[in-house]
Amino acid sequence: MNQIISSFDSLPKWAKIVLALPFLDIVWAVYRLCKSISKNNTLGIILAILMLFICPTIMWIVDIVTIIAFDKVIWID
Repeated sequence: MNQIISSFDSLPKWAKIVLALPFLDIVWAVYRLCKSISKNNTLGIILAILMLFICPTIMWIVDIVTIIAFDKVIWID
């Protein structure tokens, strides 16, 4: 699980932005789920599962903005 998280964190900025596009943003929802599972965060796990369904409509915009501004996807962990 930690290997998945570190491999996503080490991606170049352009690859992170491509993965944040509307139909590919599901990748970041899975990333959030893996991150919450690795930290044993129950609230994060529940929210990440909900975001698997919400991501195509809302979260892709937030992900692109945070990747451009902070070079990472923000999450509650």
